[in-house]
Amino acid sequence: MTRLELTVPVDAPAETTWAAVTDWARQGEWMLGTRVRVTAGDGRGVGTELSAFTGLGPIGFTDTMRVTEWDPPYRCAVQHTGRFVRGTAEFRVVPHGERSEFVWSEDIPALLGLAFAPGVRWSLRRFAEFAREYHR
Repeated sequence: MTRLELTVPVDAPAETTWAAVTDWARQGEWMLGTRVRVTAGDGRGVGTELSAFTGLGPIGFTDTMRVTEWDPPYRCAVQHTGRFVRGTAEFRVVPHGERSEFVWSEDIPALLGLAFAPGVRWSLRRFAEFAREYHR
């Protein structure tokens, strides 16, 4: 496993960025080819369980995870619990006044890093736009 960490500046305050990134049902609006849903809990704390399908049409895989740390509006960590994706991941929001920075870090198999990183970079650029315009 290797740790992939990517960062994007966001033209929104930390609280808005946090609300946008933890709006699980809307992650498909910015995360490449992914649909996320809450499968246990309220989606707002430790113990929440999530299911994320990534793919094109019916071809893809489901990634299940459990929220292990929840520190709004700064950090959410998850443990991947599925067969294909294992390890940990975290979203961090770093405040910078009326702006913020979003940091995505995730354990991924070393061979997937080269293929995975471009999709995450694209998703993070979309996320910055999504968060800037975000309204619940």
